[in-house]
Amino acid sequence: MAPYYLPKGMRYARLEERKEFYTMEFNLSRVQDWFRDRQGRTKYAVIIGKHTQIYPEQYREDAETTIIIDEYMNLTEVQNQILDFLPEAAYYDRNLYGAENQIIGQELAFDLDPENVVCPIHGTLQEKIGRGQGLSFCELELDIVRREAIGLYEYLQKRYSDLRVVYSGRGFHLHVLDKDAYAMSTEDRLRLAREAKQQGFHIDEWVTSGEYRLIRLPYSLNGIVSRVVLPLKKSELDSFDPIRDSRCLPKFLNQSIF
Repeated sequence: MAPYYLPKGMRYARLEERKEFYTMEFNLSRVQDWFRDRQGRTKYAVIIGKHTQIYPEQYREDAETTIIIDEYMNLTEVQNQILDFLPEAAYYDRNLYGAENQIIGQELAFDLDPENVVCPIHGTLQEKIGRGQGLSFCELELDIVRREAIGLYEYLQKRYSDLRVVYSGRGFHLHVLDKDAYAMSTEDRLRLAREAKQQGFHIDEWVTSGEYRLIRLPYSLNGIVSRVVLPLKKSELDSFDPIRDSRCLPKFLNQSIF
């Protein structure tokens, strides 16, 4: 079986490209709009170079560490800290924090990644890991997980009314913003995750259960694949093409190759 890595046009973003993106393209007004109805204080996080092994030399020892950004006055200060770290990935903490830093709730989310699906060409995740390709995926797997995102959205619509879908740069995140979902217990979240998996959705269970609380920051750069993390309308999923859609292509890519 031939080795594979990423679909055409997807690649690691270099440090100078990360800097260009977060200086020129990172849209703070859209980020602020994403959080417009969010209660409590939000914490952010970055991973500098865990998977790409691309990082500023001064952060070599911290390249694989999850760095929390919780001391800031506004989003511009968050942007400045991201520009200092030049990370491969930026996240926000789904926990809601009160004035005394106590947890007052957690956003419910579902994570669909293309490497988790069974590919008719490349096999299961376990088989890919065995070949050293655990984070790799092909265009077919990406299309499979796109269709799963549509199905999962429709499945969740039966229970929830305030859903958002985000292209994560690799797969798709579904966010549940109904107020009662923030108060769900770990047991209820885990039960819901297992129900979704039983329906055939290849979600990461530990994300939905709340065990892993970080999720990619909308409008940030996924530096592993050089794609912008992009919120979408559900109606856009049918025709969405993350390989070629200009909305998720950072300007540093030569779009003529598509």
